[in-house]
Amino acid sequence: MSLSFNLDKPSGISAYQKQDSNDKDKLLVLPGAAATSTNQRHNMSISWIRQCRHYKCIVLILMLLVLLPLLAHRKLLNAEQDTPPADVHRSRPLLDAYEDFSTMRAGDLKMRIEEMLRIKSTVSVELRELESRRQKLQSDISQYNQKIEELKQELLREQTELERLKISVEQAQVAQREAVQRNTPELALPRTLLPSALPRKMNAVSTGIAAACQMHNCFDHSRCSLTSGFPVYLYDPDVHNVQRAGYDIDGFLKTTLKQTLGYNAHIVRDPKQACIYLVLVGEALLEQDLLRNNRYAAQEAEQQLQQRSTPANHATNSPIDVQKLYQLPHWGGDGRNHVLLNLARRDLNSARTNPLLQLNTMRAIIVQSSFEREQFRPNYDLIVPPILGPPGGDVWQECASMVPARRKFLLTFQGELRPALNAQSAGHPLDDFILEHLKDMSRSATQDQFLLQFQCVPATEVQDTGAQPDWTLCGSDSSRKQLLKDSTYALILPPLGQRVSSTLMTARLYEALRSGAVPVILGADELHLPYAETIDWRRATLLLPKARITELHFLLRAVQDADLLLLRRQGRLIWERYLSSVQATVDTVIASMRDRLGIPPRPVASVVAQSVFNNTFIPLKSEPPVGMDTEPEESLGPIEPPYASPAFRRNYTILRMHSKEAWNDWMDPFFLYPQLPFDPALPSEAKFMGSHTGFRPIGKGIGGAGKEFSEALGGNYPREQFTIVILTYEREQVLMDSLGRLYGLPYLHKVVVVWNSPKPPLDDLRWPDIGVPVAVVKAPRNSLNNRFLPFDVIETEAVLSVDDDAHLRHDEILFAFRVWREHRDRIVGFPGRYHAWDLSSNYMWHYNSNYSCELSMVLTGAAFVHKYYMYLYSYHLPQAIRDKVDEYMNCEDIAMNFLVSHLTRKPPVKVTSRWTFRCPGCPVSLSEDDTHFQERHKCINFFSQVFGYTPLLNTQYRADSILFKTRIPHDKQKCFKYI
Repeated sequence: MSLSFNLDKPSGISAYQKQDSNDKDKLLVLPGAAATSTNQRHNMSISWIRQCRHYKCIVLILMLLVLLPLLAHRKLLNAEQDTPPADVHRSRPLLDAYEDFSTMRAGDLKMRIEEMLRIKSTVSVELRELESRRQKLQSDISQYNQKIEELKQELLREQTELERLKISVEQAQVAQREAVQRNTPELALPRTLLPSALPRKMNAVSTGIAAACQMHNCFDHSRCSLTSGFPVYLYDPDVHNVQRAGYDIDGFLKTTLKQTLGYNAHIVRDPKQACIYLVLVGEALLEQDLLRNNRYAAQEAEQQLQQRSTPANHATNSPIDVQKLYQLPHWGGDGRNHVLLNLARRDLNSARTNPLLQLNTMRAIIVQSSFEREQFRPNYDLIVPPILGPPGGDVWQECASMVPARRKFLLTFQGELRPALNAQSAGHPLDDFILEHLKDMSRSATQDQFLLQFQCVPATEVQDTGAQPDWTLCGSDSSRKQLLKDSTYALILPPLGQRVSSTLMTARLYEALRSGAVPVILGADELHLPYAETIDWRRATLLLPKARITELHFLLRAVQDADLLLLRRQGRLIWERYLSSVQATVDTVIASMRDRLGIPPRPVASVVAQSVFNNTFIPLKSEPPVGMDTEPEESLGPIEPPYASPAFRRNYTILRMHSKEAWNDWMDPFFLYPQLPFDPALPSEAKFMGSHTGFRPIGKGIGGAGKEFSEALGGNYPREQFTIVILTYEREQVLMDSLGRLYGLPYLHKVVVVWNSPKPPLDDLRWPDIGVPVAVVKAPRNSLNNRFLPFDVIETEAVLSVDDDAHLRHDEILFAFRVWREHRDRIVGFPGRYHAWDLSSNYMWHYNSNYSCELSMVLTGAAFVHKYYMYLYSYHLPQAIRDKVDEYMNCEDIAMNFLVSHLTRKPPVKVTSRWTFRCPGCPVSLSEDDTHFQERHKCINFFSQVFGYTPLLNTQYRADSILFKTRIPHDKQKCFKYI
């Protein structure tokens, strides 16, 4: 290459500059080509030097040597800054991307690929190891977090437990101070104090003294101490016969009386211990009549005997030999504390219904159905109805239904005055006016129907000329019963003469009450009714003087249906409990005598619990699950030692203060119960002024919510605990789970497991230790009635009846317990049901468990009841109902609801929103059977037939905690968190 420069010409400079610029570009773009063109540049430089000045050449060369490296270095720095940071794991592939593989051989390339694959696998293994380590660290972190939460929960639980222990210590200190300061004795069943000698021999008393006898001057109270239990001795009628020759006592009465008295708790065999002595003096019949068993033969034979004799007075005609009466071994000279029983049964219109008339019975008490006015000693002698019923047992079949309130006839009467009155013995003008008015009333044009017959058609009774004039009964017992079942009211006319009571009148009263016809007694102000000292007849009958006869129809129409049914219900209760059978009559006579003396009755018998384990076997224990049903931060109550409900505290006051209630409301004056659901509550200030023993007011009286509420029971009654009764049958694991959930439940006194299975529990079965005694009781047989047996191991008033598969939280149980303390006479529980009317048939009920805004029953599979009702269910509920429960293996809860509503006339109380109480996953129970509901339909209708009506009452509310859904300040707590 040859270049020539002309420095003098501009064109040459331009050519140089252009060439120089091109050379520079070549130098920058292809730096690797500089070595190949060294010679050419050298030649050019020599030529250029020759043409330029030396200083310009030097400056230009220095500039090139300095500027070119700086520019190159700057460009490289900018390129590095613009490039993003590369991943470490991807750095090698990125470097490899710039590598030129075209010059590599196949073997090298294969080795390179294998190396890259090994690197990749190694990196993948490392990544997996790192991921597993990350997951393990996360798992450890979660476990540690869970342990932290558990420790926090445990800390809260321990803090709550510590608070409960502090409260328990305070409660124990209060109980200790109360025990030290108590100034009244603990009342319990007293020791029986009995006399140890026979009655002393006293002088006989005259007829005048005997006629003035009262309890204060003719009765020996020293033989009847308050703690004696009222012992009664019966003279054996087969050994001590007080009848005249030719007479004897009805064999039915003798046998039945001895049997029924054998069941009575007051009977004693030792006459030295007796308070009173019973002497059976009648009904006395002729021996030939007893052999022939002819009802009218006795009257005919007696008339013949009277015709052959010429009696001077009634005493010589009496079948009673008064001398035999005086010779009784324990008569004591004056007959004090002796009770002469003359019980009419067959001859209701005979003079023998009052065989003791004009006899000097001295200080003996007379019990019979017919009394003359001058003979009867009020509050001393006792009027009883005749024995017209069976020996005992269920009598509900004899009764009619109580509804409808209005029956076919408004008023009925059937009777004939016998013996007929003659001119010398004409009746009172008022009596004649009464008969005429009644006849006119029956013939009057009115929408009310009357059946008033004053002559028997046909005649059914043989006239007894020796009897007092009285209204005899017409027709047979069945015909009279049918008429009375169609009668709203039954008219009872008083006996004529100077009698305060007659056997026929009390027989009419008996039959009217039996059939549900409300008795209307004219001339009641001149009469004395049976057991008038204790029975309030105004609640079961209409008592009118004779002068009200003209207003009778108006009064009968003025009675409303509710009052009419109330009269009918009360009359049936009186008939069933006191008049219906020999057993009822005998028990009522003894109870009436005991009530006069103010002696408490005998305690009711509890069922002795027999453990399923023998004395040597010790069941295995297991630790219960903790904290299953409670929130750790919610304290529900203090931990207390077992505290049984005080028993028999009112045994000397209840029948003195509440005798009328016991006889007319509770309908059970025959036994003394440990506690009653009707016990009164003290005034509010009494809990702080002298009667504080046992009370635990909220906040010591200040009140409060949350913490203060959980520390004490509060309420209107002293502190108490409750017993849980669980009925189970061969579901051991379900039972163990249910028991375990009871651990730590406040106010729990004991758990009674009724083992209904004939097979004993397995020996290796582990029973959870829940902190309170667990009594496993062997049931006498497999029966749902065993749920309500009053076992002696139940020592509290409150009883929580639950099924073995019931699943209830602690707060739910305690809330129900607090509600029950305010409704002690009612069933308080969770699952509500109701009885629905069958519109298709219009005469029967259906059991319904659907969701409803009304309920009438609370199932006892999860409900509180008072132990008093367990006694009544087992001893007083008609046997037919318990038999039906056994037949269906169902309906015991319905029967208990019927019983409680029947006695209280109140509906049950449902608590909380819970509608069911079964635990999830439990084995199938009896209630899951297809026939379960059909049987319960039948049960309701059958029970209504037995009771005579349906006592269930509807309610439209449930009980929730006071502060439930109430907005409160943040620094306050509610009574319960979830209730």
